[in-house]
Amino acid sequence: MNAPNKSGWKPQMEVSEDGLHNGPQTSTGNRALMLEEPLLFEIGHAEVTGVDLPEIDGNAPTRLGGLERTEAIGLVGLTEPETVRHYTRLSRQNYAIDLGLFPLGSCTMKHNPRLNEKMARLPGFADIHPLAPQQTVQGALEVIHELGEWLCKLTGMPAVAMSPKAGAHGELCGILAIRAAHTARGDAREVVLCPESAHGTNPATAAFAGYKVEDIPATPKGRVDVAALKARLGPDVAGVMITNPNTCGLFEKDFREIADAVHEAGGYVYCDGANFNAIVGRVRPGDLGVDAMHINLHKTFSTPHGGGGPGSGPVVFSDALAPYAPLPFVKENDDREFYLVEEERVEEVGPSFGRMTAFHGQMGMFTRALTYMLSHGADGLKQVAEDAVLNANYVLRSLEDLLHAPFADSGPCMHEALFGDRDFGGDLSTLDLAKALIDEGYHPMTVYFPLVVHGAMLVEPTETESKASLDEFIAAFRNVAERANAGDETMKQAPYYAPRRRLDETAAARKPKLAWSEPGD
Repeated sequence: MNAPNKSGWKPQMEVSEDGLHNGPQTSTGNRALMLEEPLLFEIGHAEVTGVDLPEIDGNAPTRLGGLERTEAIGLVGLTEPETVRHYTRLSRQNYAIDLGLFPLGSCTMKHNPRLNEKMARLPGFADIHPLAPQQTVQGALEVIHELGEWLCKLTGMPAVAMSPKAGAHGELCGILAIRAAHTARGDAREVVLCPESAHGTNPATAAFAGYKVEDIPATPKGRVDVAALKARLGPDVAGVMITNPNTCGLFEKDFREIADAVHEAGGYVYCDGANFNAIVGRVRPGDLGVDAMHINLHKTFSTPHGGGGPGSGPVVFSDALAPYAPLPFVKENDDREFYLVEEERVEEVGPSFGRMTAFHGQMGMFTRALTYMLSHGADGLKQVAEDAVLNANYVLRSLEDLLHAPFADSGPCMHEALFGDRDFGGDLSTLDLAKALIDEGYHPMTVYFPLVVHGAMLVEPTETESKASLDEFIAAFRNVAERANAGDETMKQAPYYAPRRRLDETAAARKPKLAWSEPGD
């Protein structure tokens, strides 16, 4: 849809290149309740402000040390109604989990229970400050401690670090603990092994920590090639990073065998726990020989992605790595008082590698996650995993007759169903199907990941969805899949009904426009 010019338009019929009529073009650019929204710079004016501020004495002393601004910054001013309307209109053009199924594979976009939000907004949690004296925030420290105990119990691991702010941050935490353990015994190893089926952040994290990264191939069944991994083990291998369940949506059946081989070779096992949602309450990673594993609280325990600030990626540790876990962490004394173990009390924990972050975790995420755990209980969390796996397999079996499902004969999938573009007609691509799915009212699934499948389409329905909502999604997916297989060229121009038509993604990447400028500049 094109934006109106300043002089306005006479209504005319808008016709796309394929001859489809998208309705009359209006003088405003609006289409009923889908409102065209200009940029803030086009709405407001630099000389206008929405608030009344006192005049400032230009000669008054400041604390800026000669760094005062010498000219106008050029930001526009708007009234409160203008500001509220602008962001409300933009929000109507966004897709969200509160609107419908969000099928992003690997990202686990699930419903965030309103009970969690209510608990996180209680004044004692919402208003807490990270520098508050510990004796004044005993309730918050107890929440962190209890959440940590739940995570240890569910994973079968003896220790946990709550400070990492995200999954990738948690990965780095685990790898730094592995490095610290090797350093403590004078063993300077240089290589971390990453299977092809691992999350893409795994090799990036290992490289960021200073390790050389080597790939381990996958078998035709989509799992780690155990023979290849064992053949590569040696005195230079610090450890292995394995995602389980892996990014192909499959459980690594030989995980215990892999862990035993890595340990025998003197290395450690890092498990990417991003997909813990599929096995929580069913499998304890500690029983599989895991030494460190991060847990994405948003993926498994329903906290928002990021939460409007830092997210949370706690890391659980085995006995072998627990002494090297980061500081601070919460402990409880004999008088049921909670306190943070800091650097000056390091004798209580041993040779920790230090801090991951300035403050201890993200209170909003902790409160939401613990609320989710307590509202479900251990049996309920087990059902979470079972329902997530059931839903994913329902999607897989409902679409495998139309879409290439490369690992459908590898047994049931776990939390997500994986498809490829092998059967598409003409020159249609996965991107074309994804754009056509937008016209059906759905956010597209994850595309082109994992890389081991050509034109990958990764769908994760989560345990949130009912059979009715899955049936609606499957019907829409089947429609676009049938069109793709038939080589329907109109899909090359999709989406037709979104607020914006398809972008030139190549030009956007090569010639990005990151700042607003006056027309003609």
